Amino acid sequence: MKRFLFPFFLLFLFTTPICAQHKTENVVIVTLDGMRWQEVFSGVDSAIVNNPKYTKDKEGLNSRFWSGDPGERRKKLFPFLWTVVAKQGQLYRNRNLQNYVNNANPYWFSYPGYNEIFTGYPDPDVNSNDKIRNKNTNVLEFINRQKEYAGKVAVFSTWDVFPFILNKWRSGIYINSDLDSLKFNNRELKLINDIQFLTARPIGVRPDILTYAAGREYLKAYQPRVLYIAFDETDDLAHAGQYDQYLESAHAEDAMIADLWKTIQSMPAYKGRTTLIITCDHGRGDKIKDEWTDHGQKVKDAGHIWIAVLGPDSKPVGEAGWPGQLYQEQIASTIARLLGLDFKAEHPVAQPINSIYSK
Repeated sequence: MKRFLFPFFLLFLFTTPICAQHKTENVVIVTLDGMRWQEVFSGVDSAIVNNPKYTKDKEGLNSRFWSGDPGERRKKLFPFLWTVVAKQGQLYRNRNLQNYVNNANPYWFSYPGYNEIFTGYPDPDVNSNDKIRNKNTNVLEFINRQKEYAGKVAVFSTWDVFPFILNKWRSGIYINSDLDSLKFNNRELKLINDIQFLTARPIGVRPDILTYAAGREYLKAYQPRVLYIAFDETDDLAHAGQYDQYLESAHAEDAMIADLWKTIQSMPAYKGRTTLIITCDHGRGDKIKDEWTDHGQKVKDAGHIWIAVLGPDSKPVGEAGWPGQLYQEQIASTIARLLGLDFKAEHPVAQPINSIYSK
């Protein structure tokens, strides 16, 4: 066992607000598992969509999502990202513009990626997707231990490894994952609970739409200060080589995020007070050698990711068109900084992304 850098009891002493002028009072995080930056910034990839090995109905898909203009293609696929976030928020990083976001961990798959997002520490010992309780402190539990946010942090995930990644046994945050029962008196959550046990599970876990619906209804009923919704289908469908379904899922998840933002803007406790962060755990390979279906250390480009931000403390710069380099490890401290907190842990924590929270 590695020696802690600081005594554990010191971990939560660093709670003094450091950003007195911040307007963000709530943070909502959404992840699209294994969603390639190539589609996010350029839309449908013609080399893959026209390959019958990966796309069964290329005519139908092209009629919905294709354009000769990359800007139009990405807008067709991700209308919320490119009509709302691009005008009111920030999008990092279009690698075609030498604007980069990378995993700092060397593994380029899910558990290490999610660990990096939420702990700010690309721990080399986190190197599998096994259901192992994460020893590293995550920013969600750090926030939950602050008096103002106690019991106001919630997670809804499709993938059933999240209770281990975020160590629900230690962290004390509410985590509903895969087929965890929704044990609430709320009528809508009761209905979603019934549906999730009756519906088909094409990829072996509950459909993302039910994860989303549960998260949205929880937001409306219990008004958490921090909410995290973790989608999964894009990764599973890409691994299956189903490019058409991968795109359909990505498009649907964009619509869910749009609906979530609409819900946020309809609630007085959230409107004008909430920052939305959208990102992914890892990238995927390029179309060369059919590597788009996979990721991991041996797959070039699999460590390339992206971040989108929308909120009252973030300048509306749209697509970041300047050269630069960011890392996934910076997201954790950025989440805390948006709430006026300085995330400290017993392990190293990367510095926040200043451009996200400086108005």
